[in-house]
Amino acid sequence: MHLNIAYLYISKRNPFGSNILIMKTTNNTILITGGTSGIGLAFAEEFLKLGNKVIICGRRVERLNVLKIKHPDLITITCDIADANQREDLCNTVLKDYPDTNIVMNNAGIQLATDLTQPINLGPIREEIEINLIAPIHLGSLFAKHLTTKNNSALINISSGLAFAPISFMPVYCATKAALHSLTLSLRHQLKNTPVKVFEIIPPSTDTELGHQRRADKTQSHGGIPLHEFLAEAMEAIKNDVLEAPIGQSKGLRAKREEMFHIMNP
Repeated sequence: MHLNIAYLYISKRNPFGSNILIMKTTNNTILITGGTSGIGLAFAEEFLKLGNKVIICGRRVERLNVLKIKHPDLITITCDIADANQREDLCNTVLKDYPDTNIVMNNAGIQLATDLTQPINLGPIREEIEINLIAPIHLGSLFAKHLTTKNNSALINISSGLAFAPISFMPVYCATKAALHSLTLSLRHQLKNTPVKVFEIIPPSTDTELGHQRRADKTQSHGGIPLHEFLAEAMEAIKNDVLEAPIGQSKGLRAKREEMFHIMNP
């Protein structure tokens, strides 16, 4: 029998004696970083449809303005999450203006090609690490205490199948995602006695603009599975409390990492 658990409250007993409810996907207040395009925007639009209050942040003001016109109920905040001060300002603004926030999704990321056999320019490397890894660490720490006071609360980290089987021409990206996977395991353990659920959604190659910085044609898409296919599977994982959720081909990357590494890097 199929159950629509988006609306179903099922009490489960965890090993520590507290009642935990199956994650509900309605009537939340959700912050999504990198919400102006791709996976972040897809989640934002889906959560809006389900009756949530959705806050997105991004550094492209013009994109935020366009999305605000398209979705008047969408809350937009300009923020470059590569900047620690702006991350703190973001947290302060959200907690002051939207104190009901109970879900934070760390989605923003960049994907660069890096040849480690040559002297590297540390500027782009530092930015990639800052956005992909340090920002989720920082934002998680800034919001964690607040989230422990909320029902149906969650931190959702968007990693990658490449965390398990990297592609060698973009080693820093893959390394940051591997670190994000490790971070998520530790954070989940640190929050195990609280109401906060810590999810890791693990996308495969998905048809978005990710990696546009390294492409000559900035309009060219990343390639991979259609965004709607990714979103459907990811939402099912969240609804069903699948805390570590490889999507599509990421299942194979996670299960057969050594084999898949050699296939992807002949």
